[in-house]
Amino acid sequence: MRVVVADDHALVRSGITGLLEAGDVEVVGEAADGVEAVEVALRLRPDVVVMDVRMPRLDGIEATRRLRREPGGPQVLVLTTFDLDEYVFRALEAGAAGFLLKDAPPGRLVDAVRTVADGDALLAPAVTRRLVERHLRAPAPATGPDPAADLSPREREVWLLVAQGLSNAEIAGTLVVTEATVKAHVTRLLAKLGVRDRVQAVVRAYETGLVRPGRAG
Repeated sequence: MRVVVADDHALVRSGITGLLEAGDVEVVGEAADGVEAVEVALRLRPDVVVMDVRMPRLDGIEATRRLRREPGGPQVLVLTTFDLDEYVFRALEAGAAGFLLKDAPPGRLVDAVRTVADGDALLAPAVTRRLVERHLRAPAPATGPDPAADLSPREREVWLLVAQGLSNAEIAGTLVVTEATVKAHVTRLLAKLGVRDRVQAVVRAYETGLVRPGRAG
């Protein structure tokens, strides 16, 4: 897994790079602004770009949009100090696969990078709740076949933990199983629910009443 780190503060870039490398993640390049982030990512073709939001010349959201338009473009994990809905929704709209706050524990950053590199979406738990609550002010009663009807008890349990915003590593720790086992459960869960990624699985959890706004953990 190859990563580019984009942040306009040299010390922050260095810190993020150090955390990732300590977690056996290869950082192949760095960028100090959005324009450089796009140029470096297109040149080095990393798997993931860890992208700050507020940067000179071009902000991280527009940089994300440009990278995601490229065929085979990298996944983007937005990492910021600004816990604001404006950034969350604009970043997701631009194609970001994950959104994490800079005050997250170091291990969660490494796990988030691995998660988005695997093609999964990942959001900070508080971000997940607000994302869904914005679109589902009052969940309507489910209609049609119950999407959980074909789920095994363990798959339903995993769905609930995904809806709470937990990563694969955190779910593995909660259920005392391996991450590979969790990933297999999540893959089957998404297929049975007929959704594309974890974010859509969270929305379905709210739609069906599995969890309710303000009670996702």
